[in-house]
Amino acid sequence: MIVYEGGGGVNGDLLYHWIGLAVSTVLMVPVPVAILAGWTPPWMRKRLAGMRLRAYGVLCIYAHVLVNSVPRIADASFETVMVCMNVGLGFTVACAVLFLLSADKDSGARKADPVEPREG
Repeated sequence: MIVYEGGGGVNGDLLYHWIGLAVSTVLMVPVPVAILAGWTPPWMRKRLAGMRLRAYGVLCIYAHVLVNSVPRIADASFETVMVCMNVGLGFTVACAVLFLLSADKDSGARKADPVEPREG
């Protein structure tokens, strides 16, 4: 194992990984889980068509954070960290696909539901 002057290994300071994991858990998990449970935040109620896909996309971002931080916290080997980084890249690609599908679903819903003309 390579050791830097500060005493930490290749995986960096564990405190930073724990802080990043805690902050991302607080910021990225509650709203998507609530959306998947059936609640929609007030600021997103106009775009209901792709909400579940967006929620799964945000959870894919969170999975990317987990896959990248847990091996570093566990002080895994360089090879394990690299494999987990590649798995995290797969979660990022899945997130992009889910966001594109949600945008497509929203645009399809807008075309299918035309705006009614105003009277008067």
